[in-house]
Amino acid sequence: QVQLVESGGGLVQPGGSLRLSCTASRSIFSPNAMAWYRQAPGKERELVATLNSASTTNYADSVKGRFTISRNNAKNTVYLQMNSLKPEDTAVYYCNVREVTSTALNEYWGQGTQVTVSA
Repeated sequence: QVQLVESGGGLVQPGGSLRLSCTASRSIFSPNAMAWYRQAPGKERELVATLNSASTTNYADSVKGRFTISRNNAKNTVYLQMNSLKPEDTAVYYCNVREVTSTALNEYWGQGTQVTVSA
């Protein structure tokens, strides 16, 4: 089992920046993929960015060029650097981890952190 603890959310003005962090309670088996999702009020949860153990990244079109996903394996932590924030980025952001072990594919979610972009 893995617990994911997120931090870094908050209130920021349009054009500002935030960095979200998600720390896992143990090392993640490889191969794996770490991701950030978000869910705005009244909308479905959507994928924001992914980073796999081969260091391949993917981003939603709406955040390309503004958001960067990265990881620090020594700290069991994945980050989401968010720049040039817009009001439409307002949502609860969730960390997601998938790992493949010798016997199973496991998936874990963080509790979510609120990001509000408003003047």
